[in-house]
Amino acid sequence: MNISYKWLKEYVDFELTPQEVCDALTSEGLEVDALEEVQSIKGGLKGLYVGKVLTCDVHPDSDHLHVTTVDLGRETPSQIVCGAPNVAAGQKVIVADIGCVLYDGDKEFVIKKSKLRGVESYGMICAEDEIGVGNSHDGIIVLPEDAPVGQPAAEYYNLESDWLIEVDITANRADALSHWGVARDLYAWLVQNGYKTSLHRPSDEAFAVDNTDMPIDVTIENTEACRRYACVSVSGCDVKESPEWLQNKLRVIGLRPINNIVDITNYVMMAYGQPLHCFDADMVKGHHIIVKTMPEGTPFVTLDGEEHKLSERDLAICNTDEPMCIAGVFGGKGSGTYDTTCNVVLESAYFHPTWIRKSARRHGLSTDASFRFERGIDPNGVIYALKQAALLCKELAGGKISMEIKDVYPEPIGDFKVELEYDYVNRLTGKNIPADTVKSIVRSLEMKIDAESENGLSLSVPPYRVDVQRPCDVVEDILRVYGYNNVEIPTQLKSSLVVKGDEDKKHKLEEIVSEQLVGCGFNEILNNSLTKSAYYEGLDSYAAENCVRIMNPLSSDLNVMRQSLLFGGLESIAHNANRKNPDLRFFEFGNVYHFSKEKHNADAPMSAYKEECHLGLWVTGKRVKGSWAHPDEDSSFYELKAYVENILRRIGLNSGTVLMHNSDNNIFSKGIAIENRGGKLLVEMGVISKNLLKASGIDGSVYYADLNWTALAKAVRKNKVGYKEISKYPPVSRDLALLIDKSVDFAQIEQIAYQTEKKLLKCVELFDVYEGKNLPEGKKSYAVNFILQDEGKTLNDKQIDTVMNKFINNIKGKLGAELR
Repeated sequence: MNISYKWLKEYVDFELTPQEVCDALTSEGLEVDALEEVQSIKGGLKGLYVGKVLTCDVHPDSDHLHVTTVDLGRETPSQIVCGAPNVAAGQKVIVADIGCVLYDGDKEFVIKKSKLRGVESYGMICAEDEIGVGNSHDGIIVLPEDAPVGQPAAEYYNLESDWLIEVDITANRADALSHWGVARDLYAWLVQNGYKTSLHRPSDEAFAVDNTDMPIDVTIENTEACRRYACVSVSGCDVKESPEWLQNKLRVIGLRPINNIVDITNYVMMAYGQPLHCFDADMVKGHHIIVKTMPEGTPFVTLDGEEHKLSERDLAICNTDEPMCIAGVFGGKGSGTYDTTCNVVLESAYFHPTWIRKSARRHGLSTDASFRFERGIDPNGVIYALKQAALLCKELAGGKISMEIKDVYPEPIGDFKVELEYDYVNRLTGKNIPADTVKSIVRSLEMKIDAESENGLSLSVPPYRVDVQRPCDVVEDILRVYGYNNVEIPTQLKSSLVVKGDEDKKHKLEEIVSEQLVGCGFNEILNNSLTKSAYYEGLDSYAAENCVRIMNPLSSDLNVMRQSLLFGGLESIAHNANRKNPDLRFFEFGNVYHFSKEKHNADAPMSAYKEECHLGLWVTGKRVKGSWAHPDEDSSFYELKAYVENILRRIGLNSGTVLMHNSDNNIFSKGIAIENRGGKLLVEMGVISKNLLKASGIDGSVYYADLNWTALAKAVRKNKVGYKEISKYPPVSRDLALLIDKSVDFAQIEQIAYQTEKKLLKCVELFDVYEGKNLPEGKKSYAVNFILQDEGKTLNDKQIDTVMNKFINNIKGKLGAELR
């Protein structure tokens, strides 16, 4: 929110410097982000002077350029080539001298010595829009005869500097979205700190109806979305440029003047926080305004020429035939104010914040008006703002007020009632604030004291303070005006003992694993939990129908909660790969969300939703690159598998307590799933399918692991990771070459092995696979290594042979395997 220092002084009396005002506002919660000295015209007209055209001749090589000599009050006149059709000798003009900087929006250009068709030019004779004093580009500015030659343009136009205060308004402080709102807060601070001050704004007593020639009727059909609607008509308006004082006020705070009627509505909004809209009265068919919703899909063209389809939840301002405006958001084409407009209808209303916010997001429209309506405005300021706008229309456009104000207010919005106890104030602030100080502060904040006792106050809080409805909210307001710095830091620290729970242990495991992964060369990423539903189209394991959908999404790219961490990681990989950084190892801890239609229950609506914490790992690119000691090597699935196994080992999950099998998740072209013995899926990992990589714009292979961290933390919550002495007794290694069916995978062999021998078997590894000649049809050969070890003694041949024979018999019996 941009605040003008001079404009602020119109409402509250003070002698503070701009910096002191910033300090005061920041201390009471309106944090100032920047303070800048500005001119109402960008650049302050620096380098521009009044000049007199001495001669004006036709350019020898052009039929529209003129070669002039201009007196700038110096010894030698300046030669300037000018293309304006109205330039002539004897005129007083505005000249941009060499080195002058001119602005066109955010663009700027410097006036330099130049040649135009072979003739040298030492400056530029300016039009209104070129220097920011008007919008006309029909020709150069021609000044009155008495304009002093050589006078700086800033002096000629009486250009004054101002201070722009940029305040960061938090979402709860809608009341401060205007100069009047900030003035109210500053007034409270001044009163509390002992300054002599007063708060005031222009009176509306001069408002009077000139005639009743243009009555407008109003009907509110949707009283939930529109709580109050008022309008007044002004006839005989002359739509033209605003006077200089109004244009300057708007320019200082960053608004572009348009015409006097539109500028008045912007001025009132920035002054008092009440958004207004102005209709061409001749476009209000039937002279009847109806506030209602339209049928779903009703076409509507906004002032910017874009067509929108109205929803049945969009509130519209309509005439008897058609919608004229999306209420509180954007006006419609043809119903605004134009140069030909003569009669206008001014609208001032209070709309329900939620309706406006949803409409603005639904249509992707964000305006100064919607920004205020969706945060909550002052319902009691509707009529005051309307009267001020009508009075300005009379003053600046010569109009006549042509109807009594039509104010439809079905259910008036009352003050918020709050009971406040002094002990509660002291307990919450940590300091005993005198009762007189509390009463002084709440009065300065325009809260009414309905009753008071020894223990506290009964307050009525004005409805424009939408963030103050509870005792704690009032205490917050008191403390920010009283001053946080006036509350001493205590010398004692009070605390209570707490016991670590499962959540604390889970976070501790996250820290341990994060450090382990960083040590392995991984980088942690954090992605948005909101994502687009298109990612889940066509997936079986993450079906689109199981997405948790956002009721009011910010955009189509952020319309569901993520079911998997995968796609955020793929976006990060694509972003890095597009910037020549393809060799990546990422990990992310984050929540995923799932909706099950089958579990939906009206009595327990949350039963259909599930939220879990997952750990995602992504590996892509080169494992080794550019090393003098090692040839380049691509990353592989086995590298990812090793990282996963190390994580499981580190958190205390033994390989003998889990089962491995092929994954049927169609995000993988090939994958493995790890479950506990109860069938709970703990880990899925594999090679991401080509279709998903292509859709993400990734060329190389990506290996991904998804660890259900919630389930893993639960599985190991009673485990204690300890250490033991390295065995003094040697391990024994035995190999078996097995002929098995092609349908059998290594996970089945590993599972049978651990079921056969739980004490002595330490490791089972597959070290060779053969499929080819000299093998029966439908068969393959696995070479498997077994490591046996007894912690208490050396194994002898008899014990080893007994264990290996058990392996062989079980594998033969359960898998039909044969020894080669």
